[in-house]
Amino acid sequence: MRALATARASGRFDPRRRATLLRLAAAGAVVVAGAAAVRRPAWAADEHVVEITAKRFNYTPNEVVVPAGVPITLAFTSIDFIHGFNLPDLHLRADLVPGRVTRVPLGPLQAGTLDFLCDNFCGDGHEGMSGKLIVKA
Repeated sequence: MRALATARASGRFDPRRRATLLRLAAAGAVVVAGAAAVRRPAWAADEHVVEITAKRFNYTPNEVVVPAGVPITLAFTSIDFIHGFNLPDLHLRADLVPGRVTRVPLGPLQAGTLDFLCDNFCGDGHEGMSGKLIVKA
């Protein structure tokens, strides 16, 4: 308040500048709110999507059960690090960048159990960062 009174007294106060700064602040707030809304996209109703969170040193959930014969999309969100996702049996891998949803589409799978793991070293607990994709008939 004191700075505003000093600026007015010295003739440096410009109402147009203040209005421009307020508009820029409002636009910034809209951009931030929009980015937060994009963080969790809505999936198509017929799409079988499994959301998985990656953080040091685990995936949540670390055991994923999906139906056989149906196309699946794994949607990863990393919390804290650029983790890796590696599904060796299907020769699939992806980098999981914090703040982004990484979609890994899988075609129809046969019944069985597939192991997945983090292949970007993320610290002392890295070797335990793994999970199972269980495909049920």
